[in-house]
Amino acid sequence: MSEHSANPALFSTFVMGLASATMIELGLLEDPFDKKKRVRKDQARQHIDLLDMLQLKTRGNLDAHERELVERVIVDLKLQYAMIP
Repeated sequence: MSEHSANPALFSTFVMGLASATMIELGLLEDPFDKKKRVRKDQARQHIDLLDMLQLKTRGNLDAHERELVERVIVDLKLQYAMIP
């Protein structure tokens, strides 16, 4: 498969999956398994670090929509992370 034939929705789905996992760890969303909210800042930080790494490793290889999505998700999650005591 060539790099241009990949489904672009897969990248967005992957980013949003990491964002959702981070929001669960920040206590912003219920855990889908036990329906409870809890804060696990260490795990949230790991997910944010993964998104930072993804942004760095894909620099120059994303279209404008993908780049904006990653940037927006990272900024939003870092702001939410900073607000957790």
